Amino acid sequence: MAEKITISTVAEHARVSRQTVSNVLNSPHLVREETRERVLASVQALGYRVSQAARQMRTGRSRLLALRIDAVRDGIHGSVLDRFLHGLTESADVAGYRLMLYTAADAAAEIATFDDLLGAYELDGFVLDSTHRGDARTAWLAERDVPFVTFGRPWGEPGWHPWVDVDGAAGTEQATRHLLAAGHRRIGFIGWPEDDGEVADDRRTGWARTLHASGLDPTGLHVGMPDGIAEGEHAARDLLAIPDPPTALVCASDSLALGALSADDRTGPGRLAVIGFDDTPVAQAIGMTSVSQPLAEVAGRCIDLLIHRLDRTPDGKVPQPEQILLPPRLVVRSSG
Repeated sequence: MAEKITISTVAEHARVSRQTVSNVLNSPHLVREETRERVLASVQALGYRVSQAARQMRTGRSRLLALRIDAVRDGIHGSVLDRFLHGLTESADVAGYRLMLYTAADAAAEIATFDDLLGAYELDGFVLDSTHRGDARTAWLAERDVPFVTFGRPWGEPGWHPWVDVDGAAGTEQATRHLLAAGHRRIGFIGWPEDDGEVADDRRTGWARTLHASGLDPTGLHVGMPDGIAEGEHAARDLLAIPDPPTALVCASDSLALGALSADDRTGPGRLAVIGFDDTPVAQAIGMTSVSQPLAEVAGRCIDLLIHRLDRTPDGKVPQPEQILLPPRLVVRSSG
């Protein structure tokens, strides 16, 4: 009969204490990354499995987190959500948690779902995305002291909850600087409509402020469109039809950028330079320059912050919320 693998076995294998192994499994943010990786390597090598029933009785937690999933508008945008969801699932699994998925048509429906889920399950917390100014969802959860973390900032409101976000303005700034360095002086921007939220404003801001800093006027070089390939093509054709048209475009998404590429039938050195945002598999496949979001890191940080929120201090107080703004990275290929 095979020897039973226990927490003590893992501790001995990883050359740490039992408490350190327990912290890695229950409160990973308390452990240095090097130690955490060594313990997790021992867990995997030994095939250790935590008893969820025993853990729930000991900690009073269900180890269950909930996340909304949206309908996929197109395969390009959907890949971004898939990567974030995969990262969350993987990070939650390492920390001993599972994800419950739900759908909701709008904020009111999502709040109603919060109420239903909390009544039917012993959920430990929620991961929210698509945050916006005056977000009723975060207010509802906070009023009821339900732990949550958001992928997205509170946008100008007090940072009273933990969040992780990617600096979209820094991403479009990198893209615009790259085009300026390549000699372009007429650089347009295809974004989303002005009433489409703070993420749209953020990405447009990076482009505009970089042109201003270089002494260039962005007036007339911006078009806002709903996200989509056809919309990107239409916006690019509009910009190419103006007097003194742009020679390069920065786009708020890869969907818009793919459409913009198809609007220009020229080839060779005179072809319109186009940069997208999200570095989707489509961008990689066709050689399109794009801004890459560190979605795996976003997911891991979200899980860490939520677990930190769940771990109250010995006096029962909740730790102060943390806010993390991560930088994106420009991936240069042939289109830009």
